[in-house]
Amino acid sequence: MDNLYLFAILAGTRVAVEASEVEAVVKLTDISPVPGMGAHVAGLSALRSRVLTIVDVAAIVHGLPTPSDRRGLAIIADISGHSYGLMLDSVLDICRVPEGAAPLRGQLDPSWSPYARAVVEHDGHPWLLVSLPAFIDGASAAQAA
Repeated sequence: MDNLYLFAILAGTRVAVEASEVEAVVKLTDISPVPGMGAHVAGLSALRSRVLTIVDVAAIVHGLPTPSDRRGLAIIADISGHSYGLMLDSVLDICRVPEGAAPLRGQLDPSWSPYARAVVEHDGHPWLLVSLPAFIDGASAAQAA
């Protein structure tokens, strides 16, 4: 494993994402709503001649959609052959952590358990290592239920 992580605030929580899951981080411009979609789909947006499904991670994790005036950034990822933009609060760093990830320990907020894989220590703080595909898979399963 490369041990290169993106450190960000996602749905109000400190998270780490393996850099191999991240195509880019972009500033969102126009998001076109899609009628009939769940609250976790903020809409569609264009990036470099392709359409992105913009996913509101806060709506998935906390059940509350992000206010439109706070939809500024997104992690771009290719998941199962589809392009997604997962909205995030802010990006703080991208760097290598030689120790890599450690197993989850202690109590974890149950709303994060389907997405958390491990913990990464960085800058004196624990960061929840999350899986971007888990957000898409979890949202799809919840909508099908």
